Amino acid sequence: MRWLVFLPLAVLVALFALSNRNVVEMRLWPFDVAWAAPLAVAVLLPAAIAFLLGAGIVWLSDLPARKRGWSAQRRAAALQREIDRLHALEKSAAADRLAGSA
Repeated sequence: MRWLVFLPLAVLVALFALSNRNVVEMRLWPFDVAWAAPLAVAVLLPAAIAFLLGAGIVWLSDLPARKRGWSAQRRAAALQREIDRLHALEKSAAADRLAGSA
C-alpha cells in the first residue's frame, strides 16, 4: 500500500528535478551571501529539511505516549505473572483438598 503512494510521488520528484536544471542564485536579504544551485536543489533541499524537522518534532512529541505505553506493557506483564501465580496456587490448593478428602 505504501508503494502506491510513494512511487508516484518519487516519479514526480524525479521529473521535477530533471525538468528544472537551470542554475538560480539565492540570497538572504540582510546578509550579503549568495548561493547558486540548480532550481530543483533549491526547492527540494529546503523541502526535505522541513520534512525531517517536522518528523523530528512529531517523534519527540510522541515520546510521552510511548513511555506510557511501555509502562502499561510492563504493568500488564506483572499483572499477568500475578494471575498465573494465583492460578497455580489455586490448583495446588484444590489438589491438596482432593488428596485430603480421599
